[in-house]
Amino acid sequence: MRIHHSMFLLLGTLFFFAVAPTGANAADFKSWLNSFRAEALEKGISKETLDRSLTGINPIPRVIELDRRQPEFTLTFNQYMKRVVTKTRIAKARKLYDSNRTLLSKVSKKFNVQPRFIVALWGIESDFGRLTGGFKIVPALATLAHDGRRSAFFRSQLLKALTIIDQGHISAENMQGSWAGAMGQVQFMPSSFLAYAVDFDGDGRKNLWGSLDDVFGSAANYLAKSGWKGDETWGRRVVLPPDFDPSLINYKKIRRPIKYWQDAGVRRPNAADLPNVDMRASLVRPSKKENDTFLIYQNYRTILKWNRSHYFALAVGHLADAIIQR
Repeated sequence: MRIHHSMFLLLGTLFFFAVAPTGANAADFKSWLNSFRAEALEKGISKETLDRSLTGINPIPRVIELDRRQPEFTLTFNQYMKRVVTKTRIAKARKLYDSNRTLLSKVSKKFNVQPRFIVALWGIESDFGRLTGGFKIVPALATLAHDGRRSAFFRSQLLKALTIIDQGHISAENMQGSWAGAMGQVQFMPSSFLAYAVDFDGDGRKNLWGSLDDVFGSAANYLAKSGWKGDETWGRRVVLPPDFDPSLINYKKIRRPIKYWQDAGVRRPNAADLPNVDMRASLVRPSKKENDTFLIYQNYRTILKWNRSHYFALAVGHLADAIIQR
């Protein structure tokens, strides 16, 4: 299980350094950058933005190091949850949920997304804006685009980052985020920014770094456009009967009415019946090493569009539940 990129933000920030390239590598990067600049100009990025954003940038060795050495964690689901959905984070989430209730209500009304899920995503992604990354996005993306391992993807993200700057949402100097290009308090890649970021405070800029209006509005817009249902929850922990067919634990291929699972003997942890509602659901078991099992609904699938990690999606769901379970 590869842990979500936000877990690396602090680590990447602490070890951040930039060293100017030398020799052939310097010449190669300069040549690549000139070619990229010509392409960006041809695609409509202004000369002024390119001058301000690309002049004097160099590859960042630490970015390549982090890209090459993303560790494969062996945390079990329960170990992960203990680290990510802590009592401290739950308490902070509840406090921020309460203190931002008016704004959250406005966002919820516009996008039909429950406030607790907005706060939960904010908390899991950046610890409520505390850990947003310490890398300048343009040189970080240029480093990865030039590198060659996933150059096409990062070249596209770099063009989109320059588009964001060109549109006046933020300066290249202040556009900071993770080593891989995720930005702001909800860690949007440039492509997600252009697709989902909104100017909810109406100041003419989409500011995912400093405006909670824009942060909350953009997170809600992402969910809304990705299939979120404002009158449903994400899912729930369940227990299975001893003779349950394990092949039914297949969220990609098997989606059945809740009554189907009730009839199959699936129950809540306290042995109570499942909700008597007309919804389709699937079973998920996030770790092969543990028997934790969850009955998941459409909104869980929407969270997976945000991040394709069951650990991440379940952490968001649990934190969202904890916010209102007091």
